[in-house]
Amino acid sequence: MSMSRGHDSRTQRLPLTYEGVNAEWLTSVLQAQYPKAVVRGMEMTGQVFGHTSKARYALDLNDAAIEAGIPANVCLKANWTGDPLSSNVCVNEARFYGLLRAKLDLPAPNCFFADWDDDAEGMQGLVMLEDLVHLGGLFGTSGQPITFDDMTASIGQLAYLHGSTWDLPELHKQTWLETAVAPETTTDDYWDLMKDYLPIHNARETHLRLLPKWAAENPDRLHQAFLQLRAEEMADTSPLCLVHGDAHLGNSYRCPDGSRIWLDWQIVRKGRPWRDVHYFLVGSLTVEQRREAERDLVRHYCNEIAKYGVEMEFEKAWLDYRRWLVWGIIAWHTNTNPNENTLISLERFCEAAKDHDLGSLYGF
Repeated sequence: MSMSRGHDSRTQRLPLTYEGVNAEWLTSVLQAQYPKAVVRGMEMTGQVFGHTSKARYALDLNDAAIEAGIPANVCLKANWTGDPLSSNVCVNEARFYGLLRAKLDLPAPNCFFADWDDDAEGMQGLVMLEDLVHLGGLFGTSGQPITFDDMTASIGQLAYLHGSTWDLPELHKQTWLETAVAPETTTDDYWDLMKDYLPIHNARETHLRLLPKWAAENPDRLHQAFLQLRAEEMADTSPLCLVHGDAHLGNSYRCPDGSRIWLDWQIVRKGRPWRDVHYFLVGSLTVEQRREAERDLVRHYCNEIAKYGVEMEFEKAWLDYRRWLVWGIIAWHTNTNPNENTLISLERFCEAAKDHDLGSLYGF
C-alpha cells in the first residue's frame, strides 16, 4: 500500500468539495475495498461544521454492499471546507482508521472505508464511519461536566487504550504515526501553528482575566513552558503508547451501555498517557468537582493501567499530570472552533494551573 494513497487502485483524486460527493463517486471509491458494492443513491441527513467536514448520509445499497457489512447510515468525514489548514490532520485520521483501527481493538467508531491523498499535488483524507446517532447514545459537549461515576468509568477506558498499546511494536512500524510534542511533530506546537491568531487571543480581556498571573503578564511564557514540557518528554526514555491526542469531552460519544468511544482521531500520536488523562479529567469536570476528586482519579488511573502490566508510581504520575496542564491551557487559549465554548474549558485549566502552582513548576 502506497503511503501517498490509501488505495493504489483508485485513479482519481479524492474530492476537495461537496460537489464531488455523490452516489457514483462513493461507489467508485468503495469498490477498491468492496468490488461488487454499489451505492444506488445517497441522501444527506445532517452536517457538522468545524475545522473539518462531517456529513451524515442515508445510503441506498445493493445486496453486495449490504452483505459486505456496509451500513445504510454512515458519516463521511474529510476536508471539504476549502481551507487546506486541516488537510494534514484528515490524512492522519484516515491513516489511523486504515492502518491501525483495522488491526487493534480500540475505543473508536467502526470504520468501513479509509483513504487518502498525500503527495506534491495536495492532501486529503476520507473516512466512512458508522452513524453513531442511530446507536442511541450521547455525543459529548466540552463545556458540560460529567458525573464522578462517568469520569471514573471513562478514566478506566483511557487506561485500556493506553495499557493495551503500551510499548506495542505495531506503533513503531507505523512510520506515519508521529510522537507527541516532538520537535518534528509541528502540528503539536499550537503556539507556532496558530501564530496568525495569537495577537488576537493574547489581547482578549476575556482570556487574560482567566490566565494565571504569570501567563497574563506575558502570554509567551505559555509557549516557553510548552518548550520545557517538550524537552522533558524528549529526554524521557520510558515506553510510549497510543494516545488520542485531543481527548476532550466534545470528541467523545457515550454509548447506551455507559462506555465511551472517542471521535476525531486527527492528532493521534504515540506518546505518554498524561496528554489524554489531564486533558479529559480537567476539561470534563467543574472546578469544584476536579478539586474534590482529582487525586483519587489519578490514583484510579494508575490502578487501572496496572491491569495491563504497566506499573506507575503515584507521585511521579501526579507530577506528570500537573506538568501537562500547560497543554490544556494552550489548546483552549488558541482554539478557534466555533462549535466549542472555549472560555469554560480555558477557565477549568487555568484554575487547575493556579491550584497546582504551574508557574513555579516551570520557573515563572
